[in-house]
Amino acid sequence: MTVDCLIEDPRWEALDLETLAEAASDAALAELGLEPSVWEISLMGCDDARIATLNADFRGKPQATNVLSWPSEERGVAVAGEMPVAPDPADPELGDIAIAFETCEAEARAAAKPLAEHVTHLIVHATLHLLGYDHDRDADATLMEGLETQILGKMGLDDPYRT
Repeated sequence: MTVDCLIEDPRWEALDLETLAEAASDAALAELGLEPSVWEISLMGCDDARIATLNADFRGKPQATNVLSWPSEERGVAVAGEMPVAPDPADPELGDIAIAFETCEAEARAAAKPLAEHVTHLIVHATLHLLGYDHDRDADATLMEGLETQILGKMGLDDPYRT
């Protein structure tokens, strides 16, 4: 996997966001039978103010969120719960991800988990979005959350949906 990482908020540097992103996205791709070295993602590590602007511009929600993703092409499915079609290796760019430091840090603290683990989960989650997975419909959410849990488990991380 090639993750082109742009760090806008220097607090991400201490976490080594690029290394976390490479590991998380590689794990997600490998789980789906996709060779990680073929694919490219652009990742921006930003702050809450920047992601709030992006969230307002692209989703009409003028507030901070933890992570946003923009697939390079629509890969979603028409039938809830179906697996999206794998992307074409002839076009290796999967899309863009933005992740906000303050929101991620607050969520990790509230969940009493290390920030690096929470960020890894969010990057797996966003990578799956780039691949056409979603959680708007119940069957899609079940599929996506199951994949996330499986991927994170193979990385040695706990199920983020277990309460």
